[in-house]
Amino acid sequence: MIQRTDVDREIGACSGRAVLSGRAAHTVRTLETAGTPLVLVAHDVEETRDGIEALLTSDGYRVDAARSEDDAVVRARRRRPDLILVSFDGVTVEVILSAARIRQRAKLGHDVPVVIFCVPIIDEGAEVALGNNVYITRPDNFDQLRELIGALLAQAMQLESS
Repeated sequence: MIQRTDVDREIGACSGRAVLSGRAAHTVRTLETAGTPLVLVAHDVEETRDGIEALLTSDGYRVDAARSEDDAVVRARRRRPDLILVSFDGVTVEVILSAARIRQRAKLGHDVPVVIFCVPIIDEGAEVALGNNVYITRPDNFDQLRELIGALLAQAMQLESS
């Protein structure tokens, strides 16, 4: 079973390189409950992607996981996500542009929040709104990332119901 501390260690490092053990590689059953938010996790490191998927699933979210920008676009077209969570290894500006392209190429509106995490250009623990419902963060731990995801999804659901 994945422990929250395993993913916290990876997120805290924000290195973009996995340090999780093989425990993260097990298959995670997603919840197909109507009305449950769907989070698309786009991360190029399998162990970290699997760990985040497991933790978000245990929090009650449905999760779809992609390994690349192209994979994320295909998955977002197949099942419209309520939020896109992105972290790829590379130059920060390119990662931000890749995240924006996922939403654009999948023909999703600005109502779908995009969170780019483990961004080295900001201080650890910081969250910055870039505009157009795009956020960058460098969380200290998984709980901080969970709080941001929860707040953005709650905000999106309020807008949807009004």
